[in-house]
Amino acid sequence: MLIAVTYDNGSVFQHFGHTEEFKVYTVEDGKVVSSSIVSSDGQGHGALATLLSQKGVDALICGGIGPGAVNALSQLGVRVYAGVTGDADKAVSSLLDGTLQYSESANCSHHHEDGHSCHDHEEGHSCHHHDDGHSCSCHH
Repeated sequence: MLIAVTYDNGSVFQHFGHTEEFKVYTVEDGKVVSSSIVSSDGQGHGALATLLSQKGVDALICGGIGPGAVNALSQLGVRVYAGVTGDADKAVSSLLDGTLQYSESANCSHHHEDGHSCHDHEEGHSCHHHDDGHSCSCHH
């Protein structure tokens, strides 16, 4: 089994479509046996999904991800564990022992009808992470 994590300096990177690196973990018998860093080469959302599929990745751990990317990954057979924060290695360990706090769906729609992105914290827009870490949703 291969698990990819959106990766930035040891932590789970919080925007799937802008990740520059993935840390890919090889898991055998429920344990990590090796890991490597894979460059995204600055590709877009759809290309990132294809890249992970071509590498044989079975699961993705990430922070924020939009519904289009979740659908693309799902169609390629990659299970998505979204809304995850913190240390990448610990996230993989938590997934393997069944304690990872995550969301199974897109956890942030990055753009609203008015053109504001989830990261525009003006005019009352904010990105909210629930205390249990399950999801991130944008609010007006």
